[in-house]
Amino acid sequence: MRFPKRIFFFLLIVAVGASLVLAADLTREEQAWVAKAVREESNGWIFLHIEGKPFARGFQHGYLLAKEIAESLRVEKYFNWRDTAKEWSFFVEQTLKIFASKIDPEFREEMEGIAAGARKAGTDVSYGDIVLLNASSEIFGYWYPWSQKEGGRAQKTGGCSAFIATGKATVDGHIVMAHNTWSQFATCSSNVVIDLLPENGYRILMQGFPAGIHSGTDFFICSSGFVGTETTIDYFNGFDPRGIPEFVRIRKAMQYAANLDESLKIMIDGNNGGYANTWLFGDVRTNEIARLELGLKHHSVERTRDGFYAGSNITQNIPLMREETEEDFDNINYSDIARRVRWLELFDKWMGKIDVERGKLMLADHYDVYAGRELPGARTICGHWELEPDPAGSSRDAWAKPYYPAGAVDGKVVDARMALEMAFWAKWGSSCDIPFDAKKFLQEHRQYDYLAGYLKSRPTQPWTVFNSHSK
Repeated sequence: MRFPKRIFFFLLIVAVGASLVLAADLTREEQAWVAKAVREESNGWIFLHIEGKPFARGFQHGYLLAKEIAESLRVEKYFNWRDTAKEWSFFVEQTLKIFASKIDPEFREEMEGIAAGARKAGTDVSYGDIVLLNASSEIFGYWYPWSQKEGGRAQKTGGCSAFIATGKATVDGHIVMAHNTWSQFATCSSNVVIDLLPENGYRILMQGFPAGIHSGTDFFICSSGFVGTETTIDYFNGFDPRGIPEFVRIRKAMQYAANLDESLKIMIDGNNGGYANTWLFGDVRTNEIARLELGLKHHSVERTRDGFYAGSNITQNIPLMREETEEDFDNINYSDIARRVRWLELFDKWMGKIDVERGKLMLADHYDVYAGRELPGARTICGHWELEPDPAGSSRDAWAKPYYPAGAVDGKVVDARMALEMAFWAKWGSSCDIPFDAKKFLQEHRQYDYLAGYLKSRPTQPWTVFNSHSK
């Protein structure tokens, strides 16, 4: 449909006028805050720089990502209602009841700022909404199943493949870290890189999500030299509502831990069992790396300056595995175990040769150890559940359905030199360059018609460097 010129110019004037009114609606103080922030878009990513006092940096975040926060709320409300038949407001109420008193004042102010900034930009959102978006993994994946008192049946709570290496494992003896996020395609919104310069503590560069005060995926580097990532421990049972939320503990570790000892202490003390992970940490100043496997009743810490640790959603801690999860350890027909074995094979192959370029190749790996050949699918490090006609799994595995639209949605790699310069490589979309066409997928797999309007295409994108100097 073509508009007459006079109508076109009228609509243009209205649009421009609306943006001017929005900007004019800011107070002088708010305008000063926003002037210090930056939003840029590149190769599928949104880069966001925020800085200053807690409320101010939160306001910057909410104001510049208001559209994305609104979309996250739309998606989360829909899918969590489908999963639980309960309204979003129920979970907001429960989240505040459980977590509100355990959130540090600084982080509370930051989230209040996010809500205020988003509202100023036209998004209807409350402080409670922001807290729940930050706590969503803990609430929906841990607290809610635990609260149903149905024997604590463990569910698949995520995915991811990751490694951290140092010493004899890498080209130069310094740290290399890599991670890809596994997610349901329809609910994934982690295409945000946040450069956070707080008034107090260390600067953080992390992959994030709209409204997130922590990474969530996780992948981060800090000006202290502390770097980290994780993979979820699948089929985990357990939650302690008296504990400190995971998103509070990891954010505190990123911003305030000066070394590995401090970061480990922050993560372990007050642990609530929420978002149980295999954490891979490193200190690029000393080249020491650590693997923290953190359940609720059990945890273990391994540390080295000469070797590697990998994650594939299965714990290596036997008491944690046997008493807190419903997991196998040697059935390579299952994704977690197949990828654990493949990491071992890749490090046998490339020991002493690991750098950022090899890290990118490893994240794109499609070798299926069960099939014994290249076969992109649920058992490969670059995961593709959407390509699986008959995936191995069980009734508790929500992803074990033919052609379920989930898998690896990104790739990130960093070495010690980049981390010291506050920079890392990131790729939105599969590291292997297989694109995802949502329209075509829904036409071919009509059992997923309820995803229409939520499932988005992810075209092939190039690797991109992000750094704290992008401002």
